[in-house]
Amino acid sequence: MALANKILAAHTDKEMISPGEFINVRVDLILANDITAPIAIREFQKIGVGKVFNPKKIVMVPDHFTPNKDIASAEQVKLMREFCHEQGIIYFEVGQMGIEHVLLPEQGLVLPGDVIIGADSHTCTYGALGAFATGMGSTDIAAAMATGDIWMKVPPTIKVVYHGSLQKWVGGKDLILYTIGALGVDGALYSVMEFTGETIDSLSLDGRFTMANMAVEAGAKAGIFRVDNKTQLYIKPRAKRPYRVYEPDNVSEYTQVVDYDVSNMEPQIALPHSPANTKPISRVGDIEIDQVVIGSCTNGRLEDLQLAARVLKGKKIHSRVRCIIIPGSQEVYLNALTQGLIEVFIKAGAAVSTPTCGPCLGGHMGVLASGERCISTTNRNFVGRMGSPESEVYLSNPVVAAASAIMGKITSPDEVINWGSFRETKPLL
Repeated sequence: MALANKILAAHTDKEMISPGEFINVRVDLILANDITAPIAIREFQKIGVGKVFNPKKIVMVPDHFTPNKDIASAEQVKLMREFCHEQGIIYFEVGQMGIEHVLLPEQGLVLPGDVIIGADSHTCTYGALGAFATGMGSTDIAAAMATGDIWMKVPPTIKVVYHGSLQKWVGGKDLILYTIGALGVDGALYSVMEFTGETIDSLSLDGRFTMANMAVEAGAKAGIFRVDNKTQLYIKPRAKRPYRVYEPDNVSEYTQVVDYDVSNMEPQIALPHSPANTKPISRVGDIEIDQVVIGSCTNGRLEDLQLAARVLKGKKIHSRVRCIIIPGSQEVYLNALTQGLIEVFIKAGAAVSTPTCGPCLGGHMGVLASGERCISTTNRNFVGRMGSPESEVYLSNPVVAAASAIMGKITSPDEVINWGSFRETKPLL
């Protein structure tokens, strides 16, 4: 079996499972947020069981509209808060919370070998830790809160192999944008994307989180990485319970094996209005921007902010550009503060926000007006995603976004900072 199916089989009463088979799966963790949890809670209350199956295996995080942007969002969060306190469910809110897919790994709540479901499509982020993680609808989440298991069709697995060393300015965001561009938004439909190869071996955990996060943008059910020493170093100080590492069989059956040589890859830009509409930055052209967003569950981790700070240090953001930087969690925010990154951002002219999904879904903290353009480190750029349906969103990695903020147009970092200087720059104080 492939890696994902080894994990799924271990959470059933079967020794062997095959793609296309329907199975019942025990879950290790259930997640919902301030958009999806209220629906799940109301549906759960209709079931009539009274208590959730295990409150310590359920986590709720209000992160999309927090701090509450209006009365409606405040009512959503109030419903969550009261339900969690009544049931004893794990709950994070303002001052303790973060963007859910940044928060849960750093809190040690998601671990290798887990089956994790969330009422959010980017739950697949946790595959970076060697877990099977996938998004589901709120009614499925309600049933899982009552029973502790789910039914699903076993997905096939596509093995994606990356060869070569990454060039300057290129990271996990570029790898996944390139892959989505090559496969299309439905190229991995209801499949698991198993990421591997020597390029992946050298990629940081933060880069892997970014790739797993955007697997769903290729239509995937999940994205997953094997557990290696980097994973263990990340997990061991955080884990609060035992976990098991699974390996794919030596003769795993993959529905497809895709190989990419990324030795000469440039930074990738996804143009409107699809994450699959990708081009290397040298072919994007002269596109002026009004806003830059650096953050989100895709690129709001400490490494992302460190990279952006190296570009922005000692420079000023273009007078025409709003640059919004959103640490992915309170822990990321505090580390960025103690390392001097927040000072770099504010001196450059950026606005720094408390952790929130905010502008990624056109919620708040950076909604676009008609005709405005934004380059963002977020994961989607569909029509109206960040505000007006007459606005445009371009997706990039944090280094490109920071360079673009300085120039007022979509820009290669080469136009802003020398590669050698970038590598030597130490914004960490």
